[in-house]
Amino acid sequence: MSILWRDAMSRALYGPGGFFVAGTGPADHFRTSVHASPAFATALLRLVAEVDTALGHPSRLDVVDVGAGRGELLRALLGLVAPADTAPAGAVGLAERVRFTAVEYATRPENLPPEIGWVSEIPAGINGVLLATEWLDNVPLDLAVHTEDGWRYVLVDPASGSETVGELVGRADLDWLTTWWPSFTNARSADHDPGRRPTWTDATSGSDSGFRAAPHSDHIRAEIGRTRDEAWGAAVQKIERGMAVAVDYGHLRDGRPVDGTLTGYRGGRQVPAVPDGSSDVTAHVAMDSVASAGAAVARCAYSLGLQREALRALGADGGRPPLSLAGTDPAGYVRALAAASAVAELTDPAGLGGHWWLRQPVGIPLGPAVAR
Repeated sequence: MSILWRDAMSRALYGPGGFFVAGTGPADHFRTSVHASPAFATALLRLVAEVDTALGHPSRLDVVDVGAGRGELLRALLGLVAPADTAPAGAVGLAERVRFTAVEYATRPENLPPEIGWVSEIPAGINGVLLATEWLDNVPLDLAVHTEDGWRYVLVDPASGSETVGELVGRADLDWLTTWWPSFTNARSADHDPGRRPTWTDATSGSDSGFRAAPHSDHIRAEIGRTRDEAWGAAVQKIERGMAVAVDYGHLRDGRPVDGTLTGYRGGRQVPAVPDGSSDVTAHVAMDSVASAGAAVARCAYSLGLQREALRALGADGGRPPLSLAGTDPAGYVRALAAASAVAELTDPAGLGGHWWLRQPVGIPLGPAVAR
C-alpha cells in the first residue's frame, strides 16, 4: 500500500528495526566528515572553545550531538579534551567542565565511554553547543510533484519504492512551497535527465499513466522541508545560551534541484531510495529555510557558509607542508602531508567540502563579518 513519503521514511529509519535503530550504525554504510579525518573534530572543538569563551567559561558546558550515530564524534571530542597537555588552543580546562550528550534512538553502545550521556530526545536547558552533523537530511519529509491543478503529494510503496501521485498538498505545505521552492516555470533544468524520471500513476483513480504534467513543468518534484524547519526550530529552542551548529548537504532557494535529491545509501554505495528499512533514505536540506526557522526562534542573526570556508576559518586549511621539512624532519613531513590530505577531503567542494555550515547563536554575539 502506498503512503506519504514522510511516514515511509519515519518507519524505515526510526521504526522498530529501522535503519538508524538496528545494526551497527550508519558508519558501515556511508562516510561522513567525522569518519574522514580527526581534523573535523579538532575544528569543532575550536568552535566549542569559542562558544565557551563567549559564555564566560561556565562551570558546566554542554556539548550535545543530535543524530549521534554510535557516538563517533563525541568519542573524538572526548579524546581531544581529556589530555590537557595536548588540547587545541583555547580548549585547555574544558575536560573538567564539559558534559557530552549523544541524542539517538538506537540503544546505547556497550563500549561508549561513561563520560558520554545517551538520550533519545534533545534535552532542555542546553548551555553550550548543539551539534547536528548530517542529522537534518534524515528528518522525514514529504515529496510533491507539480501537476495541472497544482502541487500534489507523492506516495510511495515502502516495499518496492514505486511512486504514485496522491492528493493536493495541505495548506501548510503549500505555504512552504510558495515561500521556499521556486515556481515550476523558473526551476533549473541544466542537469535534468528525463531518463531518470519515475513512471507516474494516478493514485486517486488507480489508472496507469493517468498523470499529465503541467505545461513546462515536466514532472518537477519538490522536497517539502517544513518538517526540517520545525525540527531545527525545536532544537534551537532547547538552548538557553550558546550555539546550534548544523552541517549538511543542502541547497538554497535560487538553486533548488528540479528532480529533488532523494536517494539511498547502503554498504558504502548509493542505491535507489526504497523505504523498507534496509538502507539510508536521505534528501538534501533547504538550508535557507531551516536557517530562517532557527533565527525566528533564537531572535539572533545566523551564519551560513560552506564547510571548506568554515574549516579554514577554524584552522583546518589543508595546506601542504613546506618541502624543506622533508629534509630536516622526514617523518614529520609525512605526517603533515597525511594530515593535509585528510583536510583536503574535508574541504573538497565536490565532496564533503560542499556541506553547508549553519551556525545559530542563542544569547551570545555573532560577528557581523559572518552574520546573515
